[in-house]
Amino acid sequence: MSSITGKTALVSGGGSGIGLAIAERLAADGAQVAICGRTEDKLVGAVEKITPSVGDGGSIRQIVADVTVEEQIAEAVGFAADPGGGLDILVANAGGSLHMGAIEEFDAEAVRGTIDLNLMGTMLSVKHAIPLMRGRADAGSVIAISSGAGGFPHRWLWAYGASKAGIDMFCTSAAEELGPDIRVNSVQPGIVDDELMSMITAGGPLLDDYIAGMPMERVGTVDDIAQAVRFLAGPESSWITGVNLPIDGGHHLRHGANYQLLFGE
Repeated sequence: MSSITGKTALVSGGGSGIGLAIAERLAADGAQVAICGRTEDKLVGAVEKITPSVGDGGSIRQIVADVTVEEQIAEAVGFAADPGGGLDILVANAGGSLHMGAIEEFDAEAVRGTIDLNLMGTMLSVKHAIPLMRGRADAGSVIAISSGAGGFPHRWLWAYGASKAGIDMFCTSAAEELGPDIRVNSVQPGIVDDELMSMITAGGPLLDDYIAGMPMERVGTVDDIAQAVRFLAGPESSWITGVNLPIDGGHHLRHGANYQLLFGE
């Protein structure tokens, strides 16, 4: 597929893992990609990795930005839009979990931080992308990275799950409000073998629990997610908006993972 040649794109959290794989795929298909994140060294390393695979018409650049700081994400969106005078693709990928544990014992600041990073970070990214996406030749495409934990319960991962469920609802609301100028979809990755999940994918009771809950009986790869995001980013999906797409080997068909198992409980 080469139908995103010359399109401008921003991938937040693009310095590693799923975000890096998405940025690499978009750039390989000719998009002019900017990645943002909080750690400059990680971003520089990602650009070095992606550069050899950049396709005709494409490019890869980086800017330091924290998606929870409105001024910084606004600057990153503008930076990404510079080459084409507007923004065509936004992948709101930055996220993480600052809390894990029982509801009755939670730390309020850790839960607030998780919601701020995942949900507010996504909403701020979309807010500042809207004016730069309107008026483009083709409808803009927003893809937010949610999680299977936002679609069905994962024991002790409820704060992360609630924030990701918020992303899914926000995306369906944004799709209804912003069409026909901008399409908005989210994807819900299952467990993926990347740096963030390596302590689980290395093996153990929690991984066994994940596998038992997946009809496809394997963990995902970053490329599994990047391929789906690439489809949603381009005109091949031009009549798709407001979708929350599971990419999880069928995990959503069975049961969520039990994160108590990380603690031997």
